[in-house]
Amino acid sequence: MSKGHDWKKLATESQVVAAGRPEKKPDGALNPAIALNSTFHEGGPIGYGRYGNEAWSALEEAISVLEGGKTLIFSSGMAAISSVFSLLPQGAIIVAAENGYQGTTTMLKKMHEAKKLEVRFVNLPNTDEVLKALPGAQMLYLESPTNPAIEVVDLPVVIAAGKKTGSIVVVDSTLATPMVQNPLALGADIALHSVTKYLSGHSDILLGCVVTNDESIFERVEQARRYGGAIPGPFEAWIALRGLRTFALRMQRSQENAMELAKRLEKDPRVLRVRYPGLASDPYHERAKSFMKGFGAMISFEVKADIAQIDKMCNSSTLITNATSLGGVESIWERRRRWATESHTIPENLIRFSVGIENVDDLWSDIQSCFLAAKIN
Repeated sequence: MSKGHDWKKLATESQVVAAGRPEKKPDGALNPAIALNSTFHEGGPIGYGRYGNEAWSALEEAISVLEGGKTLIFSSGMAAISSVFSLLPQGAIIVAAENGYQGTTTMLKKMHEAKKLEVRFVNLPNTDEVLKALPGAQMLYLESPTNPAIEVVDLPVVIAAGKKTGSIVVVDSTLATPMVQNPLALGADIALHSVTKYLSGHSDILLGCVVTNDESIFERVEQARRYGGAIPGPFEAWIALRGLRTFALRMQRSQENAMELAKRLEKDPRVLRVRYPGLASDPYHERAKSFMKGFGAMISFEVKADIAQIDKMCNSSTLITNATSLGGVESIWERRRRWATESHTIPENLIRFSVGIENVDDLWSDIQSCFLAAKIN
């Protein structure tokens, strides 16, 4: 793959364009090929299609450059998360978010009920609560900003505390992305992403990844992928790498839009609360500024209306899509408590808003039309 770059000297905007390219040679391809092979001749480093693929390697190289570690990609974000939990022995203690991503919390609740793990659910932004839960834990599973509450965890402090007590420290950094924070540089053992979201950015594939600098962890997660079978398709890996080329531009525009919309929503009398760490009024603003390189493109806001009105509001949009996802070029929102598995700590009137790259005034006009359609005054 691509050589000759001192990646640490390049900005993220350059890294996403240059990483994961084939070696330069006369008439050589600029882009890696889609390697459609399940079988390989004997004697090479891959061996079999469940163990590796050239298209996987290109994407893994690119993400590794962004996060500063070795990457393994998976068939989905949940597959990546499952591989991380497979590092723990039966009955191990794990500290995790009480109101994080509902896919993760649902899985952990089921594992806790089955006594496969002992899960200590905590309010992650409450640093004291996290520290009190750490003694005896084998894993500290962090998420920042949290999904969908958009709360910022004091990563430098809790990562250091987790390492001191001997925990494997994992950070789901999907909402932040490598544009905003690098968990491994902050001391985490594992950085995790749903590649489905911002990294690929076009709402057209499902992938996940695990990134680590610990060789032992890397080998164990690779074995989990190899024998668990949660492998990505080469076409999906190729599509994700193509999407990654514009990641920095997409994220920059989405963040700019998010900041502007958060400011406007904060002034709207129909909105009870705006959750966005870029706002000076946000309780996590100063914490975010202390170690993050930006504030991301996710907003959650609580509307002064009943559930039926809020559902009507979300369904009335013409530019914003009412759907369950985030991180694409298009703006997406939804009322999160419509899902039975969402944490009951999340308010019924909260809308999670993944801000896209559209014209910000068009987005604002759509929001205003939705308020009117739902008769929210």
